[in-house]
Amino acid sequence: MRIKIFCRVLGLVLCSNAVIVYFASHSIRTVVVTTLACSLLLQLAYFASVLFLIWWSGCVSRAGQRAARFDSCKEVGSEPPDLDEVTNESADLLQRDQMLAISLVLP
Repeated sequence: MRIKIFCRVLGLVLCSNAVIVYFASHSIRTVVVTTLACSLLLQLAYFASVLFLIWWSGCVSRAGQRAARFDSCKEVGSEPPDLDEVTNESADLLQRDQMLAISLVLP
């Protein structure tokens, strides 16, 4: 989604929330508080969705690596890789995912 569309949708949601709350309560203070709460909820939902996507992509990549490793062992007729190698690769993936999450959070 392009940033212009995202900003327009975000502004539309927050403005419509403010108008609906104003007509329901006739209080500017209530409008400001609920609009801030709505924007906070939207930010939390966005952050949670980014974390979910990072977690999901890690699961998909690990499943693909397991399938590739299994196929290569099957073709060659060798034993699966040593457990230490798998642990090192898992640690590397975890570090990469953490760095990706940090880079997405920081502006």
